[in-house]
Amino acid sequence: MSPGVIDVPDALAAFLAEDHGTAGRAFADALPGLAAGFLDRWGLRPDGPPMHGRCALVLPVVRHDGTPAALKLQVPDEETEGEPLALGRWDGEGAVRLLGHDPATGTLLLERLDPARTLHHVEDSREAVLALARLLARLTAVPAPPGLRRLADIARTVLERTPRALDRVPGPGARRLLADCAAAVREVAGEPGDRLLHWDLHYANVLASDRAPWLAIDPKPLAGDPGFDLFPALVNRYDPAETRWRFDAMTDVLGLDRERARAWSLGRVLQNCLWRVENGSPLEAEQLETGHLLRTG
Repeated sequence: MSPGVIDVPDALAAFLAEDHGTAGRAFADALPGLAAGFLDRWGLRPDGPPMHGRCALVLPVVRHDGTPAALKLQVPDEETEGEPLALGRWDGEGAVRLLGHDPATGTLLLERLDPARTLHHVEDSREAVLALARLLARLTAVPAPPGLRRLADIARTVLERTPRALDRVPGPGARRLLADCAAAVREVAGEPGDRLLHWDLHYANVLASDRAPWLAIDPKPLAGDPGFDLFPALVNRYDPAETRWRFDAMTDVLGLDRERARAWSLGRVLQNCLWRVENGSPLEAEQLETGHLLRTG
């Protein structure tokens, strides 16, 4: 790759169009120029092939002083706008370190971690769960900075959407589960918490580095109760036989009240199912099964 020149991966362009429509296609078209501008502006040299998920392009780069880094270009939205706030508050403690930020575009300059070594690749799933839980305990020990989305608002919106969505849920078992999830959220909604949450801490979002065994990336931060952050570790690397063990292990490591953590985890089941119902997509069996296991556990 020549300095200032990138090829936008076809898969990323497709994801951006699927998730963001016209704005996503426009962002994909603008990415080569955007990348070139920041390479020049921040004195960066490309240092490897680009990487991507669903909404961001990450370029390995080297800074003018020879320090390896990563340039992250992403669509600004309500999920990504809090990322620099969270990374700045964590300041490298348990999370990737923020080196630079452009508020106008949401572009980030981050320390370089090792994308080839993630918790997803740790063969022993229980070891991976415990490592993630210890990391989550460090992250959620920090009070959320002002300006982030609040779990209180998310819970209220989810509960407001539930009655209409239930009418569209196929099957009495699924409807009963989601109604129970809503009831559980109502029990805890009055005390939503004020900790800094990651929201999306699954195993592929935990990378190794030279300065720490494991560090979190890609937060979609909000202020709330740490129990709301357990769910991704239950449904990723999914194993129903391990669900209750994972839940108990994580609540032990984080020192959480199990019933409150169960309620907020059921809130995640409800939220995810509402998204699918409202988008006309079938409910995911793994989400429903996790909800049943949490409800009866």
